[in-house]
Amino acid sequence: MKPAPTARIYRGTPRQLAALARRLQAGELVAVPTETVYGLAADAGNARACRQIFVAKGRPANDPLIVHIHSLAQLEGLAIGNAAARRLAAAFWPGPLTLILPKRAGVPDVVTSGRPSVAVRMPAHPLFRRLLKLVGRPLAAPSANPFGYVSPTTAAHVQSGLGRRIRHILDGGPCRIGLESTIVDLRDPRSPRLLRPGEITRAQLAEALGGPVRGPLRRPAKSSSRQIAPGQLARHYSPRTPLTLHAKLTPAMVARGGPREAWIFLRRPAGRRDARVFALDPRGRLPGAARRLFALLRQLDSAGFTTLHAELAPAAGLGAAINDRLRRAANWTKAAS
Repeated sequence: MKPAPTARIYRGTPRQLAALARRLQAGELVAVPTETVYGLAADAGNARACRQIFVAKGRPANDPLIVHIHSLAQLEGLAIGNAAARRLAAAFWPGPLTLILPKRAGVPDVVTSGRPSVAVRMPAHPLFRRLLKLVGRPLAAPSANPFGYVSPTTAAHVQSGLGRRIRHILDGGPCRIGLESTIVDLRDPRSPRLLRPGEITRAQLAEALGGPVRGPLRRPAKSSSRQIAPGQLARHYSPRTPLTLHAKLTPAMVARGGPREAWIFLRRPAGRRDARVFALDPRGRLPGAARRLFALLRQLDSAGFTTLHAELAPAAGLGAAINDRLRRAANWTKAAS
């Protein structure tokens, strides 16, 4: 039997965007760039198309999808809004923020995993926004990778993971942020809760809302339960190579390590270069670290190392999002030091 053909990568010319819009309108899947990570998109109103997302990714049906919109008018057809949602939308949309709201009757159950709520985001990536406008419909789009693996931040990442399971990939360049969107539960607008940290921080949300925002749930969701939102499982964003987390890495720890152990510092340590040592950002800046995290995990996962060691970021601001992804990638392994 011949292997499945490899997905075609499109560069986003007007003609190609129009062709991809027709594919989506016809119920096909298209991998798309966003400012956070690449997503695997389907017409959110087409239950059959959305089921194909779960098949292509190997995603369990109890993990809901995020619906991406081009305009606030589309939000009204999907969800029952409130004053808190309008405030956050005005402050952060288009951008890396997902809102959990009560859903309208027309949203297919496959999109929401049977829950009465829906996750909605208005992305900022200009190429994806052009495609959304051409399609004229909201698009459901989780990350474009096999379920549970490290999220893709380039078209090449999508190609390596799903290239024989899907047919179309829109290349929008490397993702600007590199981590999935912040998710806020606004089902009860009087008690907003941060479900997944991202570039937009809990403090920024509280400032925009003029009141406190509860923190993420302390216990990760059970894999068998219907999730409120994506990214709630204990094990997620995970490389195949075992990952151990550390509060702080030092050159002495590297010296004691084996020849097939890799060490991921937030900032490259001074002194002698070591082929086992990697840095998320040359100066330890959190935006750069977030942007490179998933790409570096993928690189090291295919480099023949037996163990990866990673240094946790400072817990405030964007560091909370980086640490959230690291802990899920390590399956909540306790920090070794």
